[in-house]
Amino acid sequence: MTARPPSHPGQDPSRSLADRVEYLVSAMTLDEKLAQLVGLWVGADAEGGDVAPHQGDMTGQVPAWDQVIRHGLGQLTRPFGTAPVDPVLGAESLARSQRQVVAASRFGIPAQVHDECLAGFAAWQATAYPVPLSWGASFSPGLVEQMARQIGESMRSVGVHQGLAPVLDVTRDYRWGRTEETIGEDPHLVGTIGAAYVRGLEGAGVVATLKHFAGYSASRAGRNLAPVPMGPREMADVILPPFEAALREGGARSVMHSYADVDGVPAAADERLLTELLREEWGFAGTVVADYYGVAFLHTLHAVAADLEQAAHLALRAGVDVELPSVHAYGGFLRTGVEEGRVPLELVDRALRRVLTQKGELGLLDAGWEPVPDGAADARLDDVERQTVALEIARRAVVLVENDGTLPLRPGARLAVLGPLADDPMGMLGCYSFPAHVGVRHPDHAMGIDIPSVLGQLVELHAGDDATADHVRGCAITGDDRSGIEEAVSAARAAEVAVVVVGDQAGLFGRGTSGEGCDATDLRLPGVQEDLVRAVLDAGTPVVLVLLTGRPYALGDLAERSAAVVQGFFPGQRGGQAVAEILTGQINPSGRLPVSLPREVSGQPGTYIAAPLARRSGVSKVDPTPLYPFGHGLGYTSFAWSEVHGEGSVAGSDRWAVDGEATVEVTVRNTGDRAGAEVVQLYLHDVAAQVVQPVVRLVGFARVELEPGAAARVRFTVPADVASFTGLRGRRVVEPGVVELRVARSSEQVEEVVTLEMVGAERAVGHVRASTRVEVHAHDEPSHDEPALLARGGASA
Repeated sequence: MTARPPSHPGQDPSRSLADRVEYLVSAMTLDEKLAQLVGLWVGADAEGGDVAPHQGDMTGQVPAWDQVIRHGLGQLTRPFGTAPVDPVLGAESLARSQRQVVAASRFGIPAQVHDECLAGFAAWQATAYPVPLSWGASFSPGLVEQMARQIGESMRSVGVHQGLAPVLDVTRDYRWGRTEETIGEDPHLVGTIGAAYVRGLEGAGVVATLKHFAGYSASRAGRNLAPVPMGPREMADVILPPFEAALREGGARSVMHSYADVDGVPAAADERLLTELLREEWGFAGTVVADYYGVAFLHTLHAVAADLEQAAHLALRAGVDVELPSVHAYGGFLRTGVEEGRVPLELVDRALRRVLTQKGELGLLDAGWEPVPDGAADARLDDVERQTVALEIARRAVVLVENDGTLPLRPGARLAVLGPLADDPMGMLGCYSFPAHVGVRHPDHAMGIDIPSVLGQLVELHAGDDATADHVRGCAITGDDRSGIEEAVSAARAAEVAVVVVGDQAGLFGRGTSGEGCDATDLRLPGVQEDLVRAVLDAGTPVVLVLLTGRPYALGDLAERSAAVVQGFFPGQRGGQAVAEILTGQINPSGRLPVSLPREVSGQPGTYIAAPLARRSGVSKVDPTPLYPFGHGLGYTSFAWSEVHGEGSVAGSDRWAVDGEATVEVTVRNTGDRAGAEVVQLYLHDVAAQVVQPVVRLVGFARVELEPGAAARVRFTVPADVASFTGLRGRRVVEPGVVELRVARSSEQVEEVVTLEMVGAERAVGHVRASTRVEVHAHDEPSHDEPALLARGGASA
């Protein structure tokens, strides 16, 4: 930072940040205040055809650059995520823009810069990491934190201050196109992994933005931006806990409101959600930013505001501090409302204080602030270190769902590598990775990163001088052209093993089969891919079915007839290598399903977080039992579990005080002949509660890596707070009664049950509550003095 004397008290770092902010609030004109509450998206498509519906409605009305910044500017939107930009040149361009913003305003305050970072920094030449469903499948919070720190360091290196991630929506209907953006269907898993991501991003100095707050993923029929028919109990016990965890355990400094309306109230206008709950109950002190165009949508889509002035008033009153991506409702419309007395100036000042406080925390108010970060001239967003982490997440995330012994592939076996995604690098990427989100709109521009395909890596890794791998695409991802299927069948008949790679293509608003706006009517594989798989199965050659998808698909008898099934959820730019390593046995698979794999394509999409009557019953002929449950996954070695011990808060007792802790321990031993990882899962079952509860729910997990013959002792310390739920009177409570802590390999494969009696009077529990702690110790050296892996509810060895 350059030593430069402050030109006004707001720039003086010797003063308290609160005093500096109050000076600016008192000194700014209304126009200068409003300028801090809006973003500007330079280069956004004014036609609206490239990114999102309704974009053109808003973007075409944004004033010119010089006019917008003449009073200052709150945020700059996606300078790297709008078009392919060389990182070094982009940093230089951003610095020039920041100098103009500083020079144009009286107070010399730069803009806060945000960009997307859901599957890596969404910039050209930046590492494309696996999507969040893969983070969940890895059950590795420590590795996800490391990834997020790398992403944050990349962003800071070129001048970006805020990342629009992580997504903490809990999957409720797999047909929703944005399922790929979620971490999974379990609130505990989503909260644990999400909090780890937040720690990594915030640890790199980048503001993490939790989204989409709240209820977006529970839309009716899985349609994007659709009404959410959800009661307050589901909201409190399923949807909100991951956000609480990411704030409490991760320290996120920003929240983005959801597009959804829940029970008729849009999130952007929900004062109870954004102010009473988020700020007053949870104590959140950061900024709430609008999902793109979300303030204007209160008028144009939700029709709860008669015009854009009223939309601005509703959002500001609810607690939305910054309108993104560009100035619209918070510009002239809001100014008129304040000047004519319909909108209280106090609401503007409240949001302004939050915005300026965050800028102060980032150093953006200091007189010596420099627009060019150190090292920007040598910025590299993709390197061996980043790719190594991306590869390791992919390795841990790919799930071996079924295997009759065909995998790992025998060296030298003649292969037929079939399917539309076998040699398609884009099949590795989610909707918010740069090549899929932006790069596809610039076909003449190089992709910017190397993305090996499954075919290429399989040919390279499949050992043996006589090894061959014939490739036939068979069909496209979409469409009804079956003309290539017979050629694929012929190739399969000539091979010893057929590897069939099918799945999704990520895209936006109908331009893909998965991603934002790419919702599905059922859970059948897109296009005629199921026909391809059936035809190859009928050929009689053993089939290894590899799925690269953004959601779980109903496989039915396809899985039962296949020799092996391998599930990957958009595993990132090194995903092809990870899949090939698992197929050939160079890596022992250890991924676990973060979502259940359904059985019926047109059944009732439902997750395992479900009440007894949501499961198979004698009163309905529809059986929603999944083909493979949440938490399921196989490997190439075996593990024996033993010495399960559990006790309540009174030592040696099965009594668990409503304000105490229970412990559960289990020994896990690798009984196979090769190193591998086991994921120990702990579920809670409430035998009888005052309101209907899920049959089971995850409350802790540990990913344990062991050499052959080695063992580890896993210890879960479970506070009674974990057993809490929203009771009859709408309060979160721990109540007395019998509960079970189930030690399990998946939500359905239980190894041992520890039955405890919760004793004491019903106790209310608030936002500040304890979470499960996990310790993993080498079994031969069980001393608690040795280093242990500790995490909030999940450990990753």
